[in-house]
Amino acid sequence: MKSLRYLNKYFLKYKYRLIIGVLCTIIARVLSLVVPIFIGDSLDGVEKYINNQTHSLQAVKDQLLHNILLMLGAVLLSGVFTFIMRQAIINMSRYIEFDLKNEIFKHYQKLSLNFYKKNRTGDLMNRISEDVSKVRMYFGPVIMYTINIITLFVVVIPYMVQKDITLTLYALTPLPILSLSIYFLSREINKRSRIKQETLSKLTSITQEIFSGMNVIKAYGIEKPTFKDFNEVAEESKEKNIAVYKLQALFFPLMLLLIGISNIVVVYVGGTRYINGYISFGVIAEFIIYVNMLTWPVTVIGWLTSIVQEAEASQKRINEFLEEEPEIQNLVEEPTNIEGKIAFKNVTFTYDDTNTTALKDVNFTLEKGKMLAILGKTGSGKSTIAELIARLYDVDKGEILIDDKPINQVNLTSLRNAIGFVPQEAFLFSDTIANNIKFGDEQAVKEVIINAAKNAHIHTNIVDFSKEYDTFVGERGVTLSGGQKQRISIARAIIKEPKILIFDDCLSAVDTETEEIILNNLNKISKNKTTIIIGHRVSSAKNADLIIVLDHGKIVQIGTHEELFNQKGFYQNIYNQQLIEQSAS
Repeated sequence: MKSLRYLNKYFLKYKYRLIIGVLCTIIARVLSLVVPIFIGDSLDGVEKYINNQTHSLQAVKDQLLHNILLMLGAVLLSGVFTFIMRQAIINMSRYIEFDLKNEIFKHYQKLSLNFYKKNRTGDLMNRISEDVSKVRMYFGPVIMYTINIITLFVVVIPYMVQKDITLTLYALTPLPILSLSIYFLSREINKRSRIKQETLSKLTSITQEIFSGMNVIKAYGIEKPTFKDFNEVAEESKEKNIAVYKLQALFFPLMLLLIGISNIVVVYVGGTRYINGYISFGVIAEFIIYVNMLTWPVTVIGWLTSIVQEAEASQKRINEFLEEEPEIQNLVEEPTNIEGKIAFKNVTFTYDDTNTTALKDVNFTLEKGKMLAILGKTGSGKSTIAELIARLYDVDKGEILIDDKPINQVNLTSLRNAIGFVPQEAFLFSDTIANNIKFGDEQAVKEVIINAAKNAHIHTNIVDFSKEYDTFVGERGVTLSGGQKQRISIARAIIKEPKILIFDDCLSAVDTETEEIILNNLNKISKNKTTIIIGHRVSSAKNADLIIVLDHGKIVQIGTHEELFNQKGFYQNIYNQQLIEQSAS
């Protein structure tokens, strides 16, 4: 139960619901337990009349009617309190499920990009869905049935002992045997449940990957080998599930066996003691009812134990991520005013997941309101600079300054709010075009959205759609072309009106004519904004105040367009090459 201790804070949060639920559970159970007493009393009354111990038939009828009305009232009241109990406890478990999912999701958002590189999406999804659902059962059925069981044993067993201790001992003899069996079953269920959940995470991960890469699977015609891989994991998941449910399936046969043995014992021993005059006939009836009442809770103990074991295994998996500390920590609580000056001082950075050194001793200063262009071959470290400015990673050596302050001394929320970032791979949410653009400014009115789209040169495409800005783009923007997705991402960054604009190779999917229009618009928009344009084309860099050329993580050229154009090297070569390509086209 060590892992489940983490959840005790939720018991405190919903203590009033819990207290009401526990009290109603106790009352409902006590009311249901008086019914066998009235049944026994009624049978004793009938027995006395048959044995001529009482000669008034009317008195017997009155006694039966009185007992029936009391039983009916007890059952109705028990039902009312059971309803309130379930409303309190089961609803509490749903509230806690909601809170726990939110807590996990918020923590996911705090974790660094490295975390997402090391963990599969399917596993993350499984822990926030399947594992939390397992944990919810710990708050709902476990609490409810545990209070039921405790109340039942506290009330029933003393009453049975008071009626006839000998018959009680015989009747309860099978219960310890079942309890011992449950103990060993539960230990094994815990082990198998943990393995089952881990296998389910693998299945969720591979399914998510297959759906995301369906276009590649179809294009390469690899449906059969893909299905083979999926089927292997699905087969493993099936076997692990069956292994768990095989053990759980033992509970109900054990319950039936226990009921049968206990009833036989009560009938035989109780009948013997009745013949010998130690007990009345009504006591036998009461004992049969109480033994059946006790048998189900003892069996439920096994079910509850398996639920607790599964919840323990699931919460342990959840805690693994909740205990994961974000690599990027916000060290400044007070908001920071961002002006936009950026400086790299001897910055070296290595991705620890691949051990690739992306930047080596990089130095440059970009004054606020100026434009920086970063060029270089694929893998030269261009995107890494953008990620470090947004503090998606922390540097290994050297330092990054924002407005002459070390970047880790700047409020992280203020920094990212001040940045409009268009990543290399445009990502759109499953929503309308308007809402995807408004992601940069949730308060933006339609005129502002349209203006941002015009500046990104996507407005004319949008109005051609049947629903225009209300067009639903599908998952990851699947219904749009690469160029359209990039331009909507640009509109999203523009509408934010940030202090720092970062465009990471976001014009790679558009033609040179469209690129020229967008760049001209960006030159107007980016006035008084610190702008960083990352790309492969010189056309996107020629108007920049400062140009950096990277090669294998090192700055090999730095200067203005005129300075670099007159230097032999990468910039001059690529400029002449692209000029020839434009002339030919």
